[in-house]
Amino acid sequence: MTTSKVGLGGGCHWCTEGVFASLNGIVKINQGWISSTGTNTQFSEAIEVYFEPDVIALTDLISIHLHTHACTADHSMRHKYRSAVYTYSDEQAEQSHTILRDLQSDFEESIITKVLPYQEFKTNKIELTDYLYSAPSRPFCQQYIHPKLQLLMQRFSKHVNYEKLVTAGIEFTRN
Repeated sequence: MTTSKVGLGGGCHWCTEGVFASLNGIVKINQGWISSTGTNTQFSEAIEVYFEPDVIALTDLISIHLHTHACTADHSMRHKYRSAVYTYSDEQAEQSHTILRDLQSDFEESIITKVLPYQEFKTNKIELTDYLYSAPSRPFCQQYIHPKLQLLMQRFSKHVNYEKLVTAGIEFTRN
């Protein structure tokens, strides 16, 4: 089994972690904050995703990422919620730039998501990780994460790990 790693940031790391933890081909997720280089050295909420590219491609991961956070909104909290794909090699950066260009046609407004080199990661407190699956009935999960899961099932159903959702007791409407 070959695994790859990519960093993703854009919205709340609880939401991002919950979305990607619900996919097939995800081996591991670290939830916390990532910093990059240059003007992006400030840590921003993000996840590190370890995935099996033979099961889910980087293109699909980036597409899911763009559709499950406000990738076209340059709001005032972007310092805390930087919209980014953090890459671990020049090849992955080139591929990510191409994917973003190709996915622009899915959106009316310009995608503001940046491709940035990974610099450093700080993990969140253990009691705040696996936020969705440790207590899926929390009001926060129901209000913010469950709608993203519903979007996953509508738009990216072939990648959803339905067994994991059922085991966790997360109710959903399967299309």
